[in-house]
Amino acid sequence: MILNTTHNNPEHSKIIDNLIGHPFTLVQKLKMKGVGSKRMIIDDVSPNMQSMMNKVSDINYANIELRPKGILVMINQGLKNFTWIIPYYQLVLYKVNGSSIHAQGRFVHFKNNKTFKENKKFFDKLLDKKVKYDAQFSMPQSI
Repeated sequence: MILNTTHNNPEHSKIIDNLIGHPFTLVQKLKMKGVGSKRMIIDDVSPNMQSMMNKVSDINYANIELRPKGILVMINQGLKNFTWIIPYYQLVLYKVNGSSIHAQGRFVHFKNNKTFKENKKFFDKLLDKKVKYDAQFSMPQSI
């Protein structure tokens, strides 16, 4: 689900909290050494997300925020902000010449440059959270 979060809307906060949980508390954020990524340059997006990209040759940026049951991918388009809500069970990450986040029939590919390399620890933390979440719902070994 993608929301236009340019302006504060209490309904959007309720939707986000219901899908992927409330934000971490300050103590939890300090224990985790942060829950947000630095901004990254978007290299490519799926065709159904092209409307959120800048029409001119401006650079598109996004950052990611961790939540207990998923992530928020916040995309900036000029003065507009869009938030893509992704629960962990729908999240798929690919690391090919940068990194791609896939979910809900959409994807965002981040450019492999200095800003992406600065987020290596964040992506390790994201993968760790996803693995811990998926471990709660283990599949049976045999049928």
